[in-house]
Amino acid sequence: MKKILLFLTFFGMLISTCIISAETTTAFKTEKIKYPRGIRSVTSVTEVFGTGQQITHIILEFNEKVVNSQLTKNTFTVSDRTVEKIYSNTRPEKTDIVKDGRFVIIELNPKDSGASLRLEGNDEVGFQMKKATSKVTQKEDILFTNGKKLEKSIAILENNKIKNLIVENFKQFVYKDTKTGTTVKYNLYIPKNYDKNKKYPLVLFMHDAGVLSEDTKTTLLQGNGAISFATPEEQERHEAFVLAPQYSRKVVDDNGDITSDLDATVNLIKDYLISKYSIDEKKLYATGQSMGGMMAIVMNYKYPELFAASYLVACQWDPKEVSTMARNNLWITVSTGDAKAYPGMNAITSELIKRGATVAKDSWRADYTDAQFLEGARKVIAQKSNIKYTTLEKGTNPYLPKDANPGLEHSGTWKVAYSIPGIKDWMFLQSKQWKALKNFK
Repeated sequence: MKKILLFLTFFGMLISTCIISAETTTAFKTEKIKYPRGIRSVTSVTEVFGTGQQITHIILEFNEKVVNSQLTKNTFTVSDRTVEKIYSNTRPEKTDIVKDGRFVIIELNPKDSGASLRLEGNDEVGFQMKKATSKVTQKEDILFTNGKKLEKSIAILENNKIKNLIVENFKQFVYKDTKTGTTVKYNLYIPKNYDKNKKYPLVLFMHDAGVLSEDTKTTLLQGNGAISFATPEEQERHEAFVLAPQYSRKVVDDNGDITSDLDATVNLIKDYLISKYSIDEKKLYATGQSMGGMMAIVMNYKYPELFAASYLVACQWDPKEVSTMARNNLWITVSTGDAKAYPGMNAITSELIKRGATVAKDSWRADYTDAQFLEGARKVIAQKSNIKYTTLEKGTNPYLPKDANPGLEHSGTWKVAYSIPGIKDWMFLQSKQWKALKNFK
């Protein structure tokens, strides 16, 4: 009997070594997994773009240093993805300087069909994400610097770790507003080298109604509205706090209904964050897309002196209610193919002009290069106006079919809007010091 048990134990260990599989993983959970001798871990690395979160590269960690010169683009294949580059490194990160090391980086094509981890839901299902799963197969032998070799294999290596770039730099909190009795879940990016003796701007990003969720991190995964302000490159240009609340219900809607979540969000900033952190009250900024943009509009006319500037993306509101924000610094971006936001913003800007606002307008193709966008932004900024109104031409969005319906033109707007160079530069230059509402008409 003992011999049988020993045999079964040995056989089980043999099977687990030869057949490589993983337990279910989620974006924020690590599972233990057994790999062939020599491989320590497989990590899926995600980044967030306008189209949402996707796996951009995979990192394999080995026990020994890998000879980089022996690696080719065909050393590994990745299920359902296109491999762009494969190289080794001494650190587990993408680099342009390759060298022999224990880490092998597999870079993937970000334009792959289905690269985004976001699943388009509906009103019943809501926002959903695919698991950040990578299935890797070694197609060529790997040579180590000590002369050892890891032979190619048919085994499928599934990732046991996930690293979410930028997303993981946000912290999650819950604020209970005593004034409204409303609880607000939120993500907060704190500047990397935060110094309490220094004053920092704060950017408030508010998501659209398509990602209502109980999961606090959802707003960070669905697009780059918040993420774009927290990248190392952007923080080097404009060091700032980034606040991204997560709502589980509609805060505003097309009928003009508003829940207490809106005032609770404002109170989160005014009554808590400003007192807890060294935040410059003269440099508070608001931005949002669709529902989030409508929230920003309401905040601007309800609290006209709160924000130094706001970036309104693919949104609209009743023009009869916006008069108090005529002197505010606003940048508006909508698609001309958006059946609601485009005529809605035309009506709003017309009303604001009647109330003393100055508006600079320009029309852009949504498929402009960064250089073209920057040139267009500088052209608009050069005009003496407190409101900038830029439209993206229907049928030019690179993420949509040419004949996209108005709904897709609407949601497609923010796939482009937060990557446009120049707008953030304009926003961070604004301060609410200049505003004098005593002269308001």
